[in-house]
Amino acid sequence: MYGLVKVAAVTPKVTVGDVEKNAEEIARLIEEAKGRGVRLAVFPELSLCGYTAGDLVFHSVLLDACKNALKKLAPICVGIVAVVGLPLSADGKIFDVAAVLGDGKILGIVPKSNLSNGGGSCESRYFCKGTGISSVTLMGGEIPFGNGLIFYDRSETEFAFCVDIGDSFRDYSLSGANIICKPSASFETVGKAKTRRTILLGHSASSAVGYIYASCGCGESTTDCVYGGHRMIAENGEMLAESGLLTDGLTVADLDVGKSEFLRRSAGAVVSDGSVRRIAFETKDTGRLHRKYSPVPFLPQADEKEFTESLLALQAAGLKRRMNAVGTDKLIIGISGGLDSALALLVAAKAVDDIKDLTAVTMPCFGTGKRTLTNARKLCEALGVNFKEISIEGSVKKHFEDIGHDINVKNTAYENAQARERTQVLLDMSNDSGALVVGTGDLSELALGWATYNGDHMSSYGVNASVPKTLVRFIVSEYANICGGETGRILKDIAATEISPELLPPTNGKISQKTEDIIGRYEYHDFFIYHGLQYGFSPKKIMYIAVNAFGESKREEIKKALKIFWSRFFAQQFKRSCMPDGAKVTSVSLSPRTDWKMPSDASAKLWLKEIDEL
Repeated sequence: MYGLVKVAAVTPKVTVGDVEKNAEEIARLIEEAKGRGVRLAVFPELSLCGYTAGDLVFHSVLLDACKNALKKLAPICVGIVAVVGLPLSADGKIFDVAAVLGDGKILGIVPKSNLSNGGGSCESRYFCKGTGISSVTLMGGEIPFGNGLIFYDRSETEFAFCVDIGDSFRDYSLSGANIICKPSASFETVGKAKTRRTILLGHSASSAVGYIYASCGCGESTTDCVYGGHRMIAENGEMLAESGLLTDGLTVADLDVGKSEFLRRSAGAVVSDGSVRRIAFETKDTGRLHRKYSPVPFLPQADEKEFTESLLALQAAGLKRRMNAVGTDKLIIGISGGLDSALALLVAAKAVDDIKDLTAVTMPCFGTGKRTLTNARKLCEALGVNFKEISIEGSVKKHFEDIGHDINVKNTAYENAQARERTQVLLDMSNDSGALVVGTGDLSELALGWATYNGDHMSSYGVNASVPKTLVRFIVSEYANICGGETGRILKDIAATEISPELLPPTNGKISQKTEDIIGRYEYHDFFIYHGLQYGFSPKKIMYIAVNAFGESKREEIKKALKIFWSRFFAQQFKRSCMPDGAKVTSVSLSPRTDWKMPSDASAKLWLKEIDEL
């Protein structure tokens, strides 16, 4: 459903040479996989007889037993596809193959092409390379044979996989495969599992595919080696599920084949059919979601301190390079006492050689609250930057007189005039001093267009341009823990302050204009940015996984926010089309020069229609 395919890497308990018993175990595990909603199950290399069978593979007793086992296993593979390893005699040769079973039959046979002859293996003693044969006769019919086989679900063509036996890697993604099945027989030595994991993750990232890796387990002979039954399911450089060593059974995960296909499509990867043969099958999708989605996908899952320091260093490096390019050592920034300007101030403080070359200006007006104004003052004092407080009330009132605006009419003009006056002050001060104006707006605001055009929308360089709001809050909070003391206390209070542009007067001394009351929670919008813009998920798919992340009780709230997001995202593209420069320091950027190119008058109709149908 929605491009999510439940898969399993499976290690059976094998008895070397006892094909009938092994087939019974594999059949049991296939039934268990079906019961758990698995649509694709991958078994280890030569799992029907045992990888360590040695010279027994020359014997027709063993070879015939493996063929007979396939006849028994194929009929139970209905609604599921299973990849099972065995030795196969054909055309006077013996091959190390994986049989792909589905629709109650053998769909195809894939031979191992890179035989291993090192580290205790001598595969070329037993097996031939699978070249020169396009089909074999099994179960009374001709079965496709070869390495160029792509298997796909006829009802969901994105669910397309190939089989690559062993520990060598071939890039089948350019042939249209979104999943690569790797039956293996890798023995264990101390530290080898870590190396294997690194290699698998690297290949899944570089090819933008899902990998299902299943290796032989403890039932194999230990005459010379120990086999650990290592099982891994990886996707685009991320490990979704992994077994421990010296275990058997099923390791299950949901692979997102839609994500893989989108990443390669958006990267301009060209699918080359070449001699590929495509074979259709059909599986049953139960709709049960095994995968868990984080409600805050931009946040690090570990090493928070290292992540925070790295992000700040990248932001500061981008800003420093721009300073060098224009020949200035001075920066000026508007500081409000809110999250975005706090993070931008921390970045700017790291970019300057002398902290006195950084000037922070707070510009209170009609909506400025006591808490944010106090925090702005105290943070600048704690950091030791030059600090100026310039009230803009008089200037804005005079502007209202000039344009004939009634100050009691608190409309968009009332709000935006304040934002534009602040930007004018900063730009004119920068002209006066030769300083760069540091932009504070974040990725979430850019996506929603939650910025005043040619007001806080404009700057010399936007350091937060690719940092979403949830990550801004996290970085400010984490940096508070890193630095501690008075600076840390102030940053913690800023992180705990409700988000507001503070353009409307406070009510009883409290913030009256709460951003998230108007546009919805930033956790939702950042979730939409991560999955909708980075991976191209449809509104229906986003809704499906968002309910998984936030809970069923939030369904209507999420739907409302989703409609707001896509409505505003399309309508506000004109602001992004002329946004200032700003380095990409996270996985998403909306820069019109590199990452996001879209006409400002594009229609959101299709996206909104899909949301209405939810």
